[in-house]
Amino acid sequence: MRIGVLTSGGDCPGLNAVIRALVRKTEKVHGGTVIGFRDAWRGVLEDDFEVLDIERCRGILPRGGTILGTSRIQPYQFEDGVSRVADAMRRHGLNGFIVIGGDGSLSAARDLMADGIACIGIPKTIDNDISATELTFGFDTAVHVATSAIDRLHTTAEAHDRVMVVEVMGRNTGHIAVRAGLAGGATLTLIPEVPFQIEQICEALTRRHNGNKFASILVVAEGAQPAAGSMSAATYEVDRFGHERLGGIGQVLASEIEGRTGLETRVTTLGYIQRGGTPTAFDRILATRFGVAAADAAAEGDWGKMVALQSDKIRRVDLDAAVS
Repeated sequence: MRIGVLTSGGDCPGLNAVIRALVRKTEKVHGGTVIGFRDAWRGVLEDDFEVLDIERCRGILPRGGTILGTSRIQPYQFEDGVSRVADAMRRHGLNGFIVIGGDGSLSAARDLMADGIACIGIPKTIDNDISATELTFGFDTAVHVATSAIDRLHTTAEAHDRVMVVEVMGRNTGHIAVRAGLAGGATLTLIPEVPFQIEQICEALTRRHNGNKFASILVVAEGAQPAAGSMSAATYEVDRFGHERLGGIGQVLASEIEGRTGLETRVTTLGYIQRGGTPTAFDRILATRFGVAAADAAAEGDWGKMVALQSDKIRRVDLDAAVS
């Protein structure tokens, strides 16, 4: 058995743990070979690769990032992309590809299956917004990072009697914001799923201040939006792959709160620190379980699947269902 592996989309704590587990299970148990392609599909399209073995993966379990690099390039961005992927598959004698990525990467894997390219998906996103799996690796690490930041901001907020706005990642879902807000004892938490009223926020903060609670922590997911007519939303950019670059809602909120209430307000945007660094023990274990399960699925020829965590068990679900 020969399989290709690539890490696609944004980086995430736990990627190296997946690669390590996939390589170890494939080599030691199934007697196979893993070819790693650099910078996601770019490596496949340009034949930029390395043979991964147990020695190459030694010591990478606790490392953040990905030894293969990553990008948002997808085969369908090129007129001859699918044929070039098929050529790479034949050239390396691959049975198929293990695609480690988020919703966009898994959608591409699903489409490639329909075009005759065998793929297995491993879900990866700190946002934890892939519905077919209960958890994605990287999420737990992001929550820990955000919670630690909130803990630290409590003390400075109390020292200066300030409102502290903490902006965390979460494009379409507020999982990080909700869990970190609960764990960190935030005063208010705003998420993309529930449009907020700036008037209600200011009333709550003013009421709290008048009750001699002078420090407040407001956690907001980057994708949170005000209800229509409440206030101007933060602007965003679109990158060259068509993805929104969110951010700025924290600064907009801080300005609105201070202007409407007179309460001194500061903003901290955690940004990419949530995606970097050493994965938590939970994320290392979940990533390892995903890597082992993907190796087993490939050995059985069970392509067109995504490995998922359901009821604390690793199961296989159809890629069609995973990204529908």
